[in-house]
Amino acid sequence: MESTLEVFTTRRSRREAHRQWPDEVKARIVSESLRPGAKVNEVAERHGLKANHLSSWRTLARQGKLVLPEPEDAVEFAAMVVEPPSPELPMVKAATRPEIVVGSVTIRLEEGASASRIAAIARALAATT
Repeated sequence: MESTLEVFTTRRSRREAHRQWPDEVKARIVSESLRPGAKVNEVAERHGLKANHLSSWRTLARQGKLVLPEPEDAVEFAAMVVEPPSPELPMVKAATRPEIVVGSVTIRLEEGASASRIAAIARALAATT
């Protein structure tokens, strides 16, 4: 009995090799990769891209150059550093309202501002820089 082996090869067009991803799609994929327990390699593979490509999009998001969609869960956290007061500075009354300082601009929020309100302002600031 005779057997035949056929090999089919395809060439990717230049357009396929260099897909253009809309920012909304990039942001959605980056957001998915930031969920607890998500692995960059798995998320990238699921969307048909290389992990280092997704990692570069994550860097853009950290730099504020890619605005991510609002997270599905309501809980958000912001990093905060608390230091003891410097001895050479006079004691000042403790602020009862949260403040966001960006360069020479200080945004003072209402007392008891929710985490979602603070996060919304932070996202808006990140989108403008």
